[in-house]
Amino acid sequence: MFTWHTRTYIMGILNITPDSFSGDGLWHEGDVVAAAVAQAQQFVTDGADILDIGAESTRPGSVPITVEEELARVIPIVKAVRQAVAVPISIDAYRAEVARAALDAGADWVNDVWGLRMDPDMAGLVAERGCPVVIMHNRSQPKDARQEERLGGHYVGIHYDDLFADITQELQASITIAHAAGVKDEQIILDPGVGFGKTVSQNVRLLNELHHFKALGYPLLIGSSRKSFIGHTLNLPPDERVEGTAATVAIAIARGADIIRVHDVKVMARVAKMTDAIVRQRSDPQIVTS
Repeated sequence: MFTWHTRTYIMGILNITPDSFSGDGLWHEGDVVAAAVAQAQQFVTDGADILDIGAESTRPGSVPITVEEELARVIPIVKAVRQAVAVPISIDAYRAEVARAALDAGADWVNDVWGLRMDPDMAGLVAERGCPVVIMHNRSQPKDARQEERLGGHYVGIHYDDLFADITQELQASITIAHAAGVKDEQIILDPGVGFGKTVSQNVRLLNELHHFKALGYPLLIGSSRKSFIGHTLNLPPDERVEGTAATVAIAIARGADIIRVHDVKVMARVAKMTDAIVRQRSDPQIVTS
């Protein structure tokens, strides 16, 4: 059970990929299932409230995999992690077939990086299962991605008529899709999509002005961990971005984030706890049952 607006919840990232931008993909481990279970258990010990399991990289310029590949990677992991930990499991997927199989295997949430717009069956699945769903804003296009060997991929030349009005309008469109399928408001969590189809400066502005999205009235998830806008700001590769991530986490919480999605769970759980002690307002709690 989650009581929004009382503290920040930590979502730990389990990447079952060979090509994660952050270098933490588990697919190359000798026993990927055992590695995923061990990481999941450690994340829970370190303070994770939710585990987000994904099998397809969403880094700028990544190549999509087939449904069959995604299912083969992620379903054994979901089953094994479900047996090993008690916290909610989120499936990071935009295809309804993958989400359905993951929910059947023990996942509790759906985290759709395309905001229910890529697969017309996803909203109906979420309504049918009554599960929480993360609806993310995304304008990613391969043509806009630029790759740098040291700092990784990032987006350039992304045009918004008005950054906040455009993102809000597109999130509202996804919410309309959800409502039309029967998804209830209490199931919805919004993610403005840090790093997805936004330039370095746009990502910085977005984090600093989260009140535009809080005004929509839903819990807010922020996933800034290790992303390239941090790398380009600090001129650091993904494995040296913990301090930059900590700054984004603290600011996001101060600006109203309810969930932070992170790679470095132990460190960011401490950052969140300290930031909560300084800024968290305890009023008008809303309840979501996991």
